[in-house]
Amino acid sequence: MSEYFDELETRDSEVREQALFERLPHFLAAAVAVTPGWRKRLADVDLKAVSSRDALDALPVLRKPELMEAQAAEPPFGGFADPTTLDGSRVFMSPGPVWEPQPPGLDPWHGARAFHAAGIRKGDLVHNALSYHMTPGGFILDSGARALGARVFPAGVGNTEQQVEAAAFLKPDAYAGTPDYLKVMLDKADETGHDLSSIRKALVSGGALFPSMRADYAERGVSVMQAYATADLGVIAYESMLDGQPLPGMIVSEDMIVEIVRPGTGEPVPAGEVGELVVTSFNAAYPLIRFGTGDLSAVLDERSPCGRTNMRIKGWMGRADQRTKVKGMFVDPKQVDAVVKSVPGIARARLVVDRAGDGDAMTLMVEAAPGASPDVEALSNALIAHTKLKGAVEIASGLANDGKVIDDRRDYSK
Repeated sequence: MSEYFDELETRDSEVREQALFERLPHFLAAAVAVTPGWRKRLADVDLKAVSSRDALDALPVLRKPELMEAQAAEPPFGGFADPTTLDGSRVFMSPGPVWEPQPPGLDPWHGARAFHAAGIRKGDLVHNALSYHMTPGGFILDSGARALGARVFPAGVGNTEQQVEAAAFLKPDAYAGTPDYLKVMLDKADETGHDLSSIRKALVSGGALFPSMRADYAERGVSVMQAYATADLGVIAYESMLDGQPLPGMIVSEDMIVEIVRPGTGEPVPAGEVGELVVTSFNAAYPLIRFGTGDLSAVLDERSPCGRTNMRIKGWMGRADQRTKVKGMFVDPKQVDAVVKSVPGIARARLVVDRAGDGDAMTLMVEAAPGASPDVEALSNALIAHTKLKGAVEIASGLANDGKVIDDRRDYSK
């Protein structure tokens, strides 16, 4: 089988750029025609003139808080989806909450290229341990693997002993899911005497793959590659390899226009400078035009040695806002605020996110109001209720009055 998914991955960069911006005015016109949200937002724009990056830069960036407001006012999609394309599809809820429709098609979230770049091929069996519950994560990887011709065991999350037993019986060729859960499975297999040596390849997403974690997997004989994906857009970029070794950065998916802008603005930054990643996706069912992901990244201004010619980015480099991802799930300052408001006697609070071994851990630091004694157990239960994640709760003193609600202390260089 070819080293590349198709010929689009190696076409001349200028040819790709021209093709994207020849399509863009027609795509914008179609979006305006079928979605009242975009019709209102782009009412004063000459759509035919949006045929270059400079012209695209003049359009406003749509960020999640705006989208959430629109969805609250006009459920479920805020007028930004084409209802005529959604019959027979799924509706998803991501933290925020943000509501997303499932686009039509065999590989609507662009996952197949990422699996191919990770060495996974037609006929391989993939153990997919990303969640299928409410959010689209499991389906994003599921559809991408099947579009490639691989078979999928839809394991989902949790029930580790059953997952290990199933994997030992089915002998999958590859794992898909969050980076840290593969270690959970392998450790449980060692503990229980199950053989998971059939897993030699993995595509991970939904969390950081730390260098130490990748090295540990390599020692166990598993080649692990990353895909950078969001619930709104699907796979935005993916790692590639050369001679079996992962290369720096990530290749941007075909059929997407990616920009790096100064956080809080729509102004592009020079190549190499860190900024917010903004994406325009050619998704007719759910058009997202200059959609601000809130994630930080930077352009690598050199072509990948693997031969793929699309833009390369450094991958996920943190958040432009305080919203952060913990164990594959976003946690928003609004959720922390809801936890604090649910229990009396709190003057100030901060959610600290750190590493515990190879996994994520979070601790809610709470400063009591004068004369108060906040209920730690109630806070712990509220944290689970509002974030769907478990975390420790500590009573602290002297928390800085700096407006920081979420403090991500994870070191992504190790």
